[in-house]
Amino acid sequence: MNAAGSTTGSQALKPKHQRLVLLAIALVVLIGAGLLAAWALRNQASYFYVPSDIASNPPEAGRAIRLGGMVQEGSLQREADGVSIRFLVGDGAATVPVRFTGIVPDLFVEGSGVVAEGSMTRDGTFSATNLLAKHDENYMPRELQDMSDMQAKQVVAEAE
Repeated sequence: MNAAGSTTGSQALKPKHQRLVLLAIALVVLIGAGLLAAWALRNQASYFYVPSDIASNPPEAGRAIRLGGMVQEGSLQREADGVSIRFLVGDGAATVPVRFTGIVPDLFVEGSGVVAEGSMTRDGTFSATNLLAKHDENYMPRELQDMSDMQAKQVVAEAE
């Protein structure tokens, strides 16, 4: 013991210093968790491309990407198996051939916008696993197309 009556071996941290230490530990843990999450998801990111991007700098075959553009008029072809289709997606500067097997969205038509999820194949065809059809703000469900505005509003109000 010294003259003040305390031991000099180990002193406890003051509450202010304890908070700073806890804050520093929490910050390190938070940064570590963020880096771990980013590292784990690095291959799960799906990048968005338009046909001119693919023409100028094609992604490697098998990499998950999204292809967006307009379905070219006259390019939609149904294959003999009945569930596969082929079409061209363009952006005004380039086109990319696309093959999709599955159920096609109702809004998917030639001349409309589409976002296709999938990957490029070695032969330069985009192999789509999912199609997302775009529509404009004037979209009207088929069930409501033949109704007057008043009838359509009444059906919508009843559904809410």
